[in-house]
Amino acid sequence: MTDLYAEALATFDRLFDEAAAAGEPDRTAMVLATAALNARPSARTVLLKSHDARGFVFYTHLDGRKGRELQANPHAALLFHWPRVRHGVQVRIEGPVEIVSDAEADAYFATRPRGSQLGAWASKQSETLESREAFEARLAQADRQFENREVARPARWTGLRVKPEKIEFWYGADFRLHERELYEGDCTGAWSKRMLYP
Repeated sequence: MTDLYAEALATFDRLFDEAAAAGEPDRTAMVLATAALNARPSARTVLLKSHDARGFVFYTHLDGRKGRELQANPHAALLFHWPRVRHGVQVRIEGPVEIVSDAEADAYFATRPRGSQLGAWASKQSETLESREAFEARLAQADRQFENREVARPARWTGLRVKPEKIEFWYGADFRLHERELYEGDCTGAWSKRMLYP
């Protein structure tokens, strides 16, 4: 890990801690932007479940829209917005995406509340739902299936890791005179750092 990449990750960790201290409702909430092969973008909020030098991990079903898009076009952008930190902070992360190992996904799935585990079995993520009652029936079926035993992780439910190639820190300021710092990695693994105009 290069010094500048380590510096960027340390900056993220410091701001992540400040977000908790500032009382952000959910500092793990991040906008995930993907693009289909026809270049049409889509965005939604997901939750950061782990991060380290390997990247930033969230979990989903591979057959849902974001899962399908990321398998077809494995590149993503993440956006954290913490308005209560300093004068407002945004962190933007861009990079390729990889599926986490089965062992890592299993370990995380085991920490989820049982209701969330059953929901992963009951939901046909992003598909048309005929009625709420139909979903509740599928949830009851999953509950019966795993009655008196641990809920196994569905094979297509897993984690996706965004591996940073760019990390930008945006610091709000009066009169829109914001401060922006961009860290970028190149194809050799070398990182650079520069300031951007607001």
